[in-house]
Amino acid sequence: MTAIADRYFTGLIERLEAVRASEGEAIDRAASACADSIAAGKLAFSFGTGHGSLPALEMFPRTGTIVGFRPIVESTMISFHRVWGDMGARQYRFIHAVEGYGKAILKSHQIDPEDTMILFSHSGVNAVILDIALTAKELGMKVVAVTSVQHSSASPSRHSSGRKLYEVADVVIDTHASLADASIRIDGLDAPVGANSTSLTIAIAHAIVSATAEKLVQRGVTPFVMVNPNTAGKEAANVANDRNYDELWRRLRAR
Repeated sequence: MTAIADRYFTGLIERLEAVRASEGEAIDRAASACADSIAAGKLAFSFGTGHGSLPALEMFPRTGTIVGFRPIVESTMISFHRVWGDMGARQYRFIHAVEGYGKAILKSHQIDPEDTMILFSHSGVNAVILDIALTAKELGMKVVAVTSVQHSSASPSRHSSGRKLYEVADVVIDTHASLADASIRIDGLDAPVGANSTSLTIAIAHAIVSATAEKLVQRGVTPFVMVNPNTAGKEAANVANDRNYDELWRRLRAR
């Protein structure tokens, strides 16, 4: 392994250790909120813009996740990887800073006050993420923020409320991601490389899902778990996962 790769992995492991050492209580509180929602037949929504959409999308329906988590998949918010053309980087950069768009997104989902909202945002200062956080709070939902408190504290809010995500949420999970996200300095290069926020937030997302599943079992509620067809057998896995999709549809139809 090259020295630079070793430095990256060392730094990432140190940040994960910081999350494990200091964010356990917050992750437990987030899982309790999600378990409350799912046990009541409701949903735990997840949302993020740009790279923040990646951990949100990991929460369902991939292997090892459970029914009740409901990613909000807004194409204008997750197509940031297209630099040119339709839904390109410039359009994304514009739209995630437009106040009011987050409210429009939530209007397309039948939100219940007993639902939980999990929001992923490295900076926690942009308009859309604040729109959704504030609107969810107004609707009576529990709001969980997964964010870099270091970065957010050092950045001005880009929302008319003047607030940041960690100031709005009921539960704040600090990713301990570095201020600039990228963390590796190379001699002769001005800007750092080696972003770490995505790896950290995805780990936190799966920790929340796993802890939620455990809490449901402890309450006597058996969660509907997505299984891997490559290890469980394709036919049996399809039967199990189709049952899971039916359960999700039952919850959505009840709205």
